[in-house]
This record gives sequence, C-alpha cells and structure tokens, in this order.
Amino acid sequence: MNVKVSAAESPLVSIVDDDASTRKSAQRLISLFGFRGEVFASAQEFLESGRVKETECLILDMRMPNMDGLELQDLLGSNNYRIPIIFVTAYANDDLQRRAMQAGAVAFLRKPVSEQALISAIEAVLRQGRRDENEHRDPKSNRPH
Repeated sequence: MNVKVSAAESPLVSIVDDDASTRKSAQRLISLFGFRGEVFASAQEFLESGRVKETECLILDMRMPNMDGLELQDLLGSNNYRIPIIFVTAYANDDLQRRAMQAGAVAFLRKPVSEQALISAIEAVLRQGRRDENEHRDPKSNRPH
C-alpha cells in the first residue's frame, strides 16, 4: 500500500547521513513517493536546521563523525522529541541493532538497502502516525483533543 499525499500535506522525512550519494538517492526515492525529503550531512546540521519539530520520520545513519546515530537518538529522546527513526547503516551488528531498537527505533536496515524495504518502512511509520493522530481526535469536532 502506497501512502500518496498532496504536496501541501506531504510528510517531512529527514535523512541524516554523512555520505552524499546516500542522501541524494534517499531523497530522490522519497520524493518519487510523494514525501518531502530534507537531507542533512550531520546530526548537528539536522539539530540546527529548524526541521526537527516537523520531521515525521527520520532516516538515520549509525556511524557519522562528531555525533553518531545512537547519540542523536538519545539526544532527541532526552529532549522529548518522539520522531520515529529508521536506522540505515553499513556498520551493523546485533548489539547496535538491539540498542537502537530498545531506544525506540522503528526499523534497522542494513546497507545496501533495497528501495522497497526503505519505502515500506517509511510508509509503515507514516501510517502509524496517522492512526495515532486519528485516535487522539475528538469525534464530534474531528479535531485533536
């Protein structure tokens, strides 16, 4: 099932990866499916971007200079940002995967990632977000309570 939306209501999927080719290909794929994709070369760039609050899904590399993916995940959590995180990494092991998932990641994908696996993970996150939003609506006014 593809979650297609208009550009005006298009969810923001942020991609944080220090590899330029990974960022570019992920952004292109995301836009093909009707989502807005913003790319960031580092965790710090993402944090300073002003996009944290509107990000509905975060695609996050594990190993990056200065602040790695787990450190960013911890920082976001400690600041009460509940952004669904999909880790995508070439440096995977069972311990890192366990730590990421225990800290709340929704998926842990190993590079090279198939386009279908990535899109499926993003769509699952966005469907869940819409379901959560609908569960918190006042049925009489159709507005969040």
